[in-house]
Amino acid sequence: MGTLVRYLPFLIYAAITIYSIVDIALIERDRVKGLPKILWILIVVVIPIVGAVLWFLLGRERLSERGGGRGGVRRGPRAPDDDPEFLRKLSREQQQEERIRQLEERLREIDDDKSAE
Repeated sequence: MGTLVRYLPFLIYAAITIYSIVDIALIERDRVKGLPKILWILIVVVIPIVGAVLWFLLGRERLSERGGGRGGVRRGPRAPDDDPEFLRKLSREQQQEERIRQLEERLREIDDDKSAE
């Protein structure tokens, strides 16, 4: 137990550093603020703990800042009745079906007039 307590700070440092480096490596470039990814990795490695804290506080753009959080614009799938493009497409299709129905009715009337002669 004594050896675990002795190595605990090192294990915490290693876990935070590895997690930060993986996060920096996997995040999209357009969500990185301030510095290029490679410099953020160097900061995390060179400045223990503080570098990782700086990364999470200053270096990465949160999704909520982009409008992906609770208060912002929702991205991703929507219900069809919430999607304006889907509603426009549906309206166009209904108008086209109505025009086709009217044209078929006119053709029937023309056929009826020809058969009556």
